[in-house]
Amino acid sequence: MNKAIVNHTALIRKGRVFDFYAENVTLPNGVTMDMEVIRHPGAAAIVAVLDDGRILLLKQYRHAVGGFIWEIPAGTLDPGEDVDTCAARELTEETGYTAGQIEKLAEILPLPAYSDERIYLYLATGLSLAEQNLDEDELLFVHPVALSDALGMVADGTIQDAKTIAGLHLAAARLVKPENVQR
Repeated sequence: MNKAIVNHTALIRKGRVFDFYAENVTLPNGVTMDMEVIRHPGAAAIVAVLDDGRILLLKQYRHAVGGFIWEIPAGTLDPGEDVDTCAARELTEETGYTAGQIEKLAEILPLPAYSDERIYLYLATGLSLAEQNLDEDELLFVHPVALSDALGMVADGTIQDAKTIAGLHLAAARLVKPENVQR
């Protein structure tokens, strides 16, 4: 047996973004136990690169952590929405830019111990100004930042958001050509 067998599942709370379940499972090693699980529809996060090479970072209010944090643009998939469509939509809604090119970098599991959420990371280039369209609960400010400065913000602990850290490092690996790296 390579997967757990779900013996019983009960919806504890249906939320606006995700649902919270209690499940009784038999694990691959034969142990049966109760577990809590968050079921999430998934999300897209975008490293958006201006023509001058700067990255669009957001300084966004996050109630759960008690204040503003630095992030890349991101958002939850709408029901039935394609991930690529979600990435393009969220980029425009949060930053006021559209992308000429958008490519998937990776798929990450940010909270695998208790959530099935998957975040799809993208690189967006060829940006053009559009109209920002924030949700009423989104309090954020867009800041163009040099990629090297953004990576420095990761190194010094200013950026702590996991999707942002992963996205910036993946984008840097894609954008920085080996011939440009000093040895």
